[in-house]
Amino acid sequence: MRFRALLASTVLCLFSLASCTSVSGLHGAPSDIESSSRNGLESLYQSAPGARALGNQAAGVLVFPSIINAGFIFGAQFGEGTLFEHGDATAYYSTTAASFGFQAGAQKFGYALFFMSQEDLNYLKKSDGWEVAALPSLTVIDKGAAGTLSTTASRSGIFAFFFEQRGLMGGISLQGAKITRLDAKP
Repeated sequence: MRFRALLASTVLCLFSLASCTSVSGLHGAPSDIESSSRNGLESLYQSAPGARALGNQAAGVLVFPSIINAGFIFGAQFGEGTLFEHGDATAYYSTTAASFGFQAGAQKFGYALFFMSQEDLNYLKKSDGWEVAALPSLTVIDKGAAGTLSTTASRSGIFAFFFEQRGLMGGISLQGAKITRLDAKP
């Protein structure tokens, strides 16, 4: 009986994720991913001026404008994004995560990673997929702190901002999220 409940939960989770992704237009053309990423970044900049200040100083900004996260016991999230260096799109990436535990719901959100030094950005470029939470220099910035963020104290490291959260699910997290470079060229 327990196996059936687990199987039903898994099927429900996958069905929920599939229905969300068909609406959101994931796996889009590179130009669509880039356009969505630019729009997401501009939305972040309008809601958090500190993010714009960081963006002006960053060696690169990796933007995932639309992450779909759904689950019931088992959960999954997926999204595609663009790496911008000095305003130019230079590469495309995907982010995926899976989870197990007490969870139910679906949500859509975006996030941006600001790579403050060339060394931090080179780590991204040289990696063949890496887990975000494993980065020792990652700092997650909430909206309240974004307004008072000191750009002089942020010359190195990686800063993460969440934006445009919609849906109903208990919290958002980068824990377990893996980022992988896509083969598409800008």
